[in-house]
Amino acid sequence: MKIEYHKNWSKNLCREIEYKTYGEGGRGVLVFPSQDQRFFEWEDNGMIDVLAPMIESGDFYLICADSIDAETWSRTEGNQQERILLHEKWFRYITDELVPKVCNGQKLIASGCSMGGYHAANFFFRRPDLFDGVVSLSGLFHADYFFPQYHNQFIYSNSPIDFLSNISEKNLITEQYKHKTLFFCCGQGHYEEITGESNKRLEKILNRLGINAWFDFWGKDSNHDFFWWRRQAKYFFEIIADKHINKAA
Repeated sequence: MKIEYHKNWSKNLCREIEYKTYGEGGRGVLVFPSQDQRFFEWEDNGMIDVLAPMIESGDFYLICADSIDAETWSRTEGNQQERILLHEKWFRYITDELVPKVCNGQKLIASGCSMGGYHAANFFFRRPDLFDGVVSLSGLFHADYFFPQYHNQFIYSNSPIDFLSNISEKNLITEQYKHKTLFFCCGQGHYEEITGESNKRLEKILNRLGINAWFDFWGKDSNHDFFWWRRQAKYFFEIIADKHINKAA
């Protein structure tokens, strides 16, 4: 497997920021780490290992992005306007700097676990021109969980449950969400209560909009951790790569 480490200056963040790529062919998958974690999280927690056969066979290549959650979503004692504006700078770094560099002329699949699952969905719903799929594992999709006492247009724009609730089935952007690869998975075990409820809310909204998405709620033994995320990622990416069909044949 071809593995590359990158460290580049971001004009939006005014700092150097890192990412790592795995593989070099197939559909590109932009991976977001979980809350406060870094670009090497998926490698450290065995996610690359379980996807390695699909990466090595050329079904996918992965781009593991870095995050600044500790300065934005998690920094509860900070100035809330500064927090969300810094997040917007990171959002523009991803869309305007990183994606054009790594997309190889194609739309990417966005993926992640926990807060990475939120970021994956948020980027897809805000920029369907850049993404044609989502694999979100244990995501939370309402921004007021992190900004409970503060609301403005920037927070609204980063809260899929809120902004999707206010568009119509015939909206032009709604059409961009259709006929794409949308997988949302959540367990029903430890620490999945809030994420499960958020997934169910999002499912109702997408159903109303006529957007075909697969919401999969795993059992009460399925917890909010990498033991389960490794299994979920392998399951859904095999479906995308048509591995189940190939095995059946």
